[in-house]
Amino acid sequence: MSGIDGKVVAITGAGSGIGEATALLLAERGARVVLGGRRTEPLAEVAARIEKAGGVAVPIRTDVTRREDLHALVALARERFGRLDVLFGNAGVGPISPLDDLRVDEWDEMVDVNVKGLLHGIAAALPVFRAQGSGHFVTTASTAGLRVAPNMAVYAGTKFAVRAICEGLRQEAGDSVRVTTVSPGVIATGFAEASTNSRVREQITDMRDRLAIPPDAIARAVAFAIEQPAAVDVNEIVVRPTAQA
Repeated sequence: MSGIDGKVVAITGAGSGIGEATALLLAERGARVVLGGRRTEPLAEVAARIEKAGGVAVPIRTDVTRREDLHALVALARERFGRLDVLFGNAGVGPISPLDDLRVDEWDEMVDVNVKGLLHGIAAALPVFRAQGSGHFVTTASTAGLRVAPNMAVYAGTKFAVRAICEGLRQEAGDSVRVTTVSPGVIATGFAEASTNSRVREQITDMRDRLAIPPDAIARAVAFAIEQPAAVDVNEIVVRPTAQA
């Protein structure tokens, strides 16, 4: 099954930013989308926008740190639409700070959401994809998973882990399950607000205001990977502002 029209796509982190932009674009191109996120109100708003435009969307509260929530997301896709073609694991957090700050709770949160959340998604969707004989994991990584910078050690560590896990999954997937990792650079989202270190937050905000490209740029990359023929697996896509070092 190639193209986007008619595919069933579940998206985590779908209430804002990259997840929202991707849901809107894929629905516009004919996908039936299942929207997962921790905040129900933004999910309902995205679903309403899609339906008003003639698309099909179903929201469900999803906290990727909870295994049962990922299983519920996948189950909802199958109940409503009979299958799941793509799991876009987009949920992620980045409260970055210097290691000297010792913000251990924030380190735990990044590991729980960025790494364990990915694994929970794999555990929920992989058996379904195997039973169907097809499926596609698309996961948001980061250019921080390619290059480590000061203040980003833990966040970068989680994104390096994302790329490693996805590459291992690709090698084990065989000829019926596709695996794509998308690594965004500086994107115009609320990423900076997550940092509780005011100096770091100001630095990130300044960089975003100078360089950022819109979330739609990532949505188009995701769509490109999904729309390829079944025998074509686009493994890694890096999308960053032209001006980003």
